[in-house]
Amino acid sequence: MDLILTAEQQAFVAAIRKLARRECGTWDQRAALTDNGTVQHNPALYRRIAALGWLGAAIPTRYGGAGGGAVDMCLFLEEASYGQIPIAGFSVSMIVAGAYQRWGTESQKEDVLRAISDGSVHAIAISEPDAGSDVGAIRCRAVRDGDHYVLTGQKTWISEAHIADSILVVCRTDASGGRHDGLSMIAVPRDAAGVDIRGIDTLGGRTVNEVHLTDVRIPLTARLGAEGAGWEQLVAGLNAERLILAAVSLGLARRALDDLLAHVRDRHQFGRPVGRFQALRHRIADLATEIECCRLLVYAVARLLDTQPQTLYPLETSMAKLKASETARRVALEGIQMMGGQGYAVGSDMQRHARIALAGTIYGGTSEIQRDIIGRAFGL
Repeated sequence: MDLILTAEQQAFVAAIRKLARRECGTWDQRAALTDNGTVQHNPALYRRIAALGWLGAAIPTRYGGAGGGAVDMCLFLEEASYGQIPIAGFSVSMIVAGAYQRWGTESQKEDVLRAISDGSVHAIAISEPDAGSDVGAIRCRAVRDGDHYVLTGQKTWISEAHIADSILVVCRTDASGGRHDGLSMIAVPRDAAGVDIRGIDTLGGRTVNEVHLTDVRIPLTARLGAEGAGWEQLVAGLNAERLILAAVSLGLARRALDDLLAHVRDRHQFGRPVGRFQALRHRIADLATEIECCRLLVYAVARLLDTQPQTLYPLETSMAKLKASETARRVALEGIQMMGGQGYAVGSDMQRHARIALAGTIYGGTSEIQRDIIGRAFGL
């Protein structure tokens, strides 16, 4: 089923695919861009893509973007993921961009949104050792000292903090209220005194980090929105984040299926392509159907956000993130099973798809958290 896209959107998709084939079309190219798969962001390629104007697809024109919306952003995310373009910093930067579009001052928008359009990476730090899914347990503190905040605490599992120019830190500026009170968002430059970033090695390579903050002095003007409004900001931001991650998972699922199809068409056993055996053919039919369901859901939610940008859609965005991430994981793992040793080998794209897909069901709210949100929407 074709999505209804404008001529400009169709040309945009075609251009992304062309770049992916040219720059990332072979195993050797992807290995060179990602240090043999150990990193997911290539700064040089990212700058070249920024020069094309694509990073600002969903950023207003007055801040250097193209003025598009959620559909345009999803098109770029999906195609970049499908094409294995190593620009992991873009997803987290768009999460930050969404926060600034909603809550930033004009000066902050001009600085941050324009920088993101121009190729600057911005991270967001929410999770802590004792505060993952339970955001109300955040302990990182920001204490006023004159015209500055002094931040102290530890963040963990922070995506792309090591390559970010700035990290939007969710911290507690007032501990006198309830668990969801007194939270604020404060932008901290990566190179600020007292910031210590330590990488965490994962199955997907180097992409997440611990961020240690020790008496980090940051001007009050670096706070995003009103002091103590962090919980409201997080709720709005997490909805957008789920759609972003759903689009990435959708692209990954499509790529895994296409790689699997190429294998089962070419691989012969017992005198015929293995894809002609009913046991595999039916499983592939199911996977293809699931991906199409994901595609329609992701873009239906994106169009909702474009139509009603001030409305929160926790049910719909959670459904999109849950369905897309779980489908990507299923396709990649089924792909390994159907490809046998060739799918499991380190030199296989399919094992890489599986490692990345597994993370997709964890970050941005685990699949269990998404199911809980969906269940509560029905009064359960």
